[in-house]
Amino acid sequence: MPVRRSVLPSLALILGLGMGLVAGGAIPGTGAAFAAESKDPTHASGLPIPRFVTVRVGEVNLRSGPNGSYPIEWVFKRKDMPVEIIQEFDTWRRIRDWEGAEGWVHQSALSGRRGILIVGQTRAIFESPRGDSAVVARAEPGVVGSLKKCRDEWCEVDVKGYRGWMKRTDFWGTYPSEKIE
Repeated sequence: MPVRRSVLPSLALILGLGMGLVAGGAIPGTGAAFAAESKDPTHASGLPIPRFVTVRVGEVNLRSGPNGSYPIEWVFKRKDMPVEIIQEFDTWRRIRDWEGAEGWVHQSALSGRRGILIVGQTRAIFESPRGDSAVVARAEPGVVGSLKKCRDEWCEVDVKGYRGWMKRTDFWGTYPSEKIE
């Protein structure tokens, strides 16, 4: 009685060798294309890490790991609140808030827009980037606003419709010498 043999193991071996040749660049013009298809899941966006973004929605679950099956450790309930992305894995981002709370959220819960969070005490929003200019408004700690641009130690902000300038040290949401246009 004849024995039936599967050609699948041989085919898999041939395909595996072929992929090795392609990935290794033994076939001209194919190595780079294959390498481009295989992304590093720990730096999926290609954007700098760390970086600041804002929370896109009103309620975000922070999980202990980069997957919906991990337990929820925190719930953020402030839309437009600035957070810092400190790690990436595939479509998940590990974020940190101004108090140091960390967790994983899906990228769809975040926005690339820049925001600020007033910290410390009540802070003045100035008409121009000078401490002796007119005060447009005063913002209390915990108030969230949007970040427009930064020049040296001054940043242009919009807080509840009041647009003006604040010193970087008066809010959380930028790095010390970060240039924002």
